[in-house]
Formats: sequence, C-alpha cells, structure tokens
Amino acid sequence: MTQRLHLVFGGELVDPSKTVFKNVDDIHIVGMFPDYASAYDAWKNEAQRTVDNAHMRYFIAHLHRLHDEESAASPTEKLD
Repeated sequence: MTQRLHLVFGGELVDPSKTVFKNVDDIHIVGMFPDYASAYDAWKNEAQRTVDNAHMRYFIAHLHRLHDEESAASPTEKLD
C-alpha cells in the first residue's frame, strides 16, 4: 500500500498576498498526516483558529510528491 504523507504548517506572512514568512523560526508545524483528509482537517482547524489575523496562513505540503520510489534518484539525492 502506498503511503501519502502530508505536512501541515503555517505562520505569519510578510504580505498576505505572498508566501514569504515573516520569521522562519516561528513557523508552526502542526503535524504529519497519513492522508489528505486528515491533513485537510488539521489545516482547516488552524486556519479557522487564526482567521482574525490576515497575515497568518497555513499550508498542506504533499510530501509524497517530493520522493518518487520509482525513479533511480530523487532531485534531493542528487545534491550529494
């Protein structure tokens, strides 16, 4: 069975129309989730919790897209 990991994270942005964090050290890591549905629920919870701050944004990163088991080497493995 293929595992499709998702990371939910967020923080305060410099400009709400862009995706540049104000302070990378303050990024809130919500957690790692085994499927999109649970990641979406966590993302929605954090987004609703911080709805009054227009500069706060949360994101879902599809970690399973970063590494392809079928290819000989992923782009990150080529950095060595």
